[in-house]
Amino acid sequence: QVQLVESGGGLVQPGGFLRLSCVAIGGILSIEDMGWYRQAPGKQRELVASITRGGSTNYADSVKGRFTISRENARKMVYLQMNSLKPEDTAVYYCNADIKYVDKTYGIRRLPDGWGRGTQGTVSS
Repeated sequence: QVQLVESGGGLVQPGGFLRLSCVAIGGILSIEDMGWYRQAPGKQRELVASITRGGSTNYADSVKGRFTISRENARKMVYLQMNSLKPEDTAVYYCNADIKYVDKTYGIRRLPDGWGRGTQGTVSS
């Protein structure tokens, strides 16, 4: 079974940093676009950053210059380095990926919109 597992969330003071990690596990053949989304209380989930298999990146305007997304294709991992954190960055952060995998019953399958369970990032003094 394909899973995306996030880690690295926590509590940090304003101006601090967090580094989020996400690993894809379970019969993975290849991963195309990967990304990080976040959802703050009472708000809709929003795209934070995305990265293609070739390394092209895209960022939300609110995080440009502060956050950096990167990936390691061989390890099936994506990272989000978050610097100069602000209280408004407080949210649950979710990993997202477009995955091709092997299903034991059905063979090669694609999961174009896979999600992790999320990791909480809290910025507060």
